[in-house]
Parts: sequence; C-alpha cells; structure tokens
Amino acid sequence: MSKRIVILGGGESGVGAAVLAKAKGFDVFVSDLSTVQPKYRTLLDAHHIAWEENRHTEKRILQADEIVKSPGISDRTPIMQAVLAQNIPVVSEIEFAGRYIRSRTICITGSNGKTTTATLTYHILKQAGADVGLAGNVGNSLALQAAESPHDYYVIELSSFQLDNMYDFKADIAVLLNITPDHLDRYHCDFQKYVDAKFRILRNQTEQDAFIFWNGDRVITREIEKHPPRAALYPFSDNCNPALSGYVKDGELVVNTTSGDVFSMKQSELALKGVHNLYNSMAAIIAARILGTGDGDIRRSLGDFRGVEHRMERVACIRGVEYINDSKATNVNSCRYALQSMQTKTALILGGTDKGNDYSEIEHLVREKVRALIFMGVDNAALHMFFDGKIAQIADARSMEEAVKQAAAFAQEGDAVLLSPCCASFDLFRNYEDRGRQFKDCVKNLARQL
Repeated sequence: MSKRIVILGGGESGVGAAVLAKAKGFDVFVSDLSTVQPKYRTLLDAHHIAWEENRHTEKRILQADEIVKSPGISDRTPIMQAVLAQNIPVVSEIEFAGRYIRSRTICITGSNGKTTTATLTYHILKQAGADVGLAGNVGNSLALQAAESPHDYYVIELSSFQLDNMYDFKADIAVLLNITPDHLDRYHCDFQKYVDAKFRILRNQTEQDAFIFWNGDRVITREIEKHPPRAALYPFSDNCNPALSGYVKDGELVVNTTSGDVFSMKQSELALKGVHNLYNSMAAIIAARILGTGDGDIRRSLGDFRGVEHRMERVACIRGVEYINDSKATNVNSCRYALQSMQTKTALILGGTDKGNDYSEIEHLVREKVRALIFMGVDNAALHMFFDGKIAQIADARSMEEAVKQAAAFAQEGDAVLLSPCCASFDLFRNYEDRGRQFKDCVKNLARQL
C-alpha cells in the first residue's frame, strides 16, 4: 500500500508538491480552505490528483502518513492543531522537493531584499549560460520543477515560514541579508523565535558550503558569535573594509572571494539604485563568484537587470509627480529603505494588516521627506495613534482608487507618490501583488483622466 501524502494548500507550492508526490508513486490528496485557482485545478486534474476546495475534511486529512503544508498556513489553525495532536509529520514543499533533487542550491532569506537578490542571482547565472531554476517565493515551485523540468542549479527564495518546516534540506550557498522585526504575530510576538527561524537556513551546512551575510546587521553577527556556523563565511558591508568579502571603496563595489582575484564595479553602473540594493548586489555577486561565474557575465547582468515588480517600481510621471509602486514593502524596515532612497518630497500611502509594527524606525524619515500620509486600511487606529500631530496632512482611504486620488491631491510638481505600506495586504487585497497591480491600474486611470 502506497504512502499517503496530504497537501494543505492548493496554490503554487502545494500543487507543485502534489505533482511531485504523484510522480513518485504516493497516494496524494490536496485540501484548500479557499478556492483553488483555475490553472491549479487544471494541473491537478491533468495528473489525476484528488483535491477539495473551500473546506478541510478532517477525516481525509488525518489519514495522512505525512503532511506537506503551504507556508501561509499557521500551526494555530484548527486543522493544524488536529494534525499536530495526531503527531503526523509536517514538512514544507522545499523540504519535500529537496529529497528528489541533486542540484546545487543557492538559498536566500532575510526580512527585506530577498526577492530582488534571488531574482538578480538567477539573472546573473542565467545570462552566464547556467542551467538554473528560480523557486521558493518566486518562479515556479521547486517541487514542480523537480518533477517536470529539473535543473543543475536552483536559486531559492525562502521565507521564515518555509524555513520553519525544513529539517534535512541543505543550502549549498546560504544568503542571509538582514533580520528586522516582521511576522511577529506568527511567532507569538517573540522576536528570537523569528530570528531562530531565519537561521534555520544554515541547518545541515558543512565546511564545504558557503554562508553569505550582511556584516552590518547586529542581530546576525550576534547569532554568529553565539552559534558559529560550520560553513565558510562571506561577510559584506557598505563600509570600506578589505577584510570582508564585499565592501565599498571610493564609490566602487568591491568583491574579493577566496580565489584572491578582485571584482570591482562603479556604483553608478549598477542598474539597481539605493543602499539596500547595494547589499542585494553584493550578495548576488559573491554567490555567483563562488559558483565560478565570469566577471564579464556578472558585470553585464548587474548593468541590465530590470528589477522586481512591486519593489520600487516606477509606474508613471503625471504632471511632474512620480508614482512608485513598492507594494512588496510589507514591514517597517522595508519602507525605511524605500524612504531612504527618495530624493523628493513624498505623499506616502501606508496601511493594511498591522503585524505589531514599530513605526518609530521611520519617524525621522517621515518628518524629513513626507509631505502627506494616506492611511489605507480597514483599521488605521495604530497609524493614527503614532503619526497624528507629526505630519500636517493625513487622510484615510478605504480603497486603492481613493488612496491614489488623495495622494495626487496632496502631491506638488516635483514630488513623488509612494505606495510603501509597511503592512500585510490581506484586509483589502488578495496579496501584495494584487495591491500593487491595483495601484498601477489606478495610476494609469488617473493619467487618462488628467
């Protein structure tokens, strides 16, 4: 009798895991508490996989020998409480897929910048001719690629949620960009638990593996001192410190890996601008050089990379006002990076599902750079409590259309309108992508009206 695998979640990771499990001969069942998107229904039916939507049938789920859980499902949900009570093993899609790949893995995590760094690393390797796949929070699921289109290399973006249920999986190259308070609601408001989740990226690494990290993050350096990694260390910073693997000197980004030969490139030549993208670029360069990518390929890719949708994405310039979509800024630290890069006065759109945010981190930047604040959410009480009296112009909006119109009314010629919400999107939108696309649509409609 074949082993029964139950997949909780019928999205990209869940359906990918289901296809791989079916290909490996398991008895597979997929259950989603929401509606399964048509493209995933088609894929499940094409592989003759049993599935359900808009419910979790406990009897069918608790018959599992193993559960593959989508990262967005909390252990505090009723179905997961039932699963845990039965002591059924629970793994992530990445953990499950890792059993069936023999590829080299470049795994990237951090509170901010991981999508840009993963996409840039993938771009460099792809442009250099490597057989590489992009997986995790971006690209197609690792499991689906393992089942249908295996690659020699995988660049994998990993959230803390995905790392939580990884046990035997190993990153050949681990990248940890930064750690700032985020998702504390998921970790019982315990920052150390969130830190511990991020450091699971080092799990199972050996002396032959690599650990790339931002040396300027005090949380990271503290944890390294407490628990020295087994892997070779590749620290980077924006300071001029030639002892590091990556640093900045006289306006040039310099990377010196263990091979001894130095890569350098003027910051002005990088397609990605801003201090945060300097860190992202250094991490990607170090990873590419460890894998033996040529400097010419790296330089060319850094110069022509187009960036990531919903991350400081310039949408339009309307009557001298620049509109920028940073919907992926789902925490305060990410919004801080965005505000640091702004060179003009800004009408800032904030709001959504607050995750226990501490807005003091951006207070000085808001006072310095923000002309007006637009709070967009079902409940803006926390935002008002912190910002009222600190900025003269504050408005509330209950839709993206209203938020964009409010921002346009406040902005003056030469200003910018920035969507950088600091919060999750689930109160008014399906996800941050939906929020960003609505912003772009509303901006385009505004341009047509004016």
